[in-house]
Amino acid sequence: MSENHTGSWTRTSRVIKARPEELYAAFTDPAALVAWLPPAEMTGFIHAFDARVGGGYRMSLFYPPDERVFRGKTSDKEDMVKVRFVELTPPHRIVEAIDFVTDDPALLGEMTMTATFEEVPGGTEVTLLFENLPQGLRAEDNEAGARLSLEQLGRRFE
Repeated sequence: MSENHTGSWTRTSRVIKARPEELYAAFTDPAALVAWLPPAEMTGFIHAFDARVGGGYRMSLFYPPDERVFRGKTSDKEDMVKVRFVELTPPHRIVEAIDFVTDDPALLGEMTMTATFEEVPGGTEVTLLFENLPQGLRAEDNEAGARLSLEQLGRRFE
């Protein structure tokens, strides 16, 4: 993990007992994505989804009603993102350009997430590389959220 400034990055990996094709599909199927991506106690909603290069999706992540520590980026209890698919190379790699829907200037700007799926003994190593994090997004928080999401993805298959 790098320092917390514009252009910072995080990298999180996990071996999941599934084939690369199954895991790739979990990233490109809106019903699967909304089930595993929201970290911890958050829930999600897909507003639109178009699984092709140049297409993408708009998704809201909602904090639990009793959450008192975190404040949403879009509204008090919501983080909304607009995602554009930059590269879709089944079943090995997905590159997404991600923007938060927010009025907070510290959270504006496009970050990139590259998901890779490498077959290894015991399953597939899924790696999430986030680059060019907005200045207002702490790298430690991004890494923790990615780790929680990968744990939930793993539970779908294990």
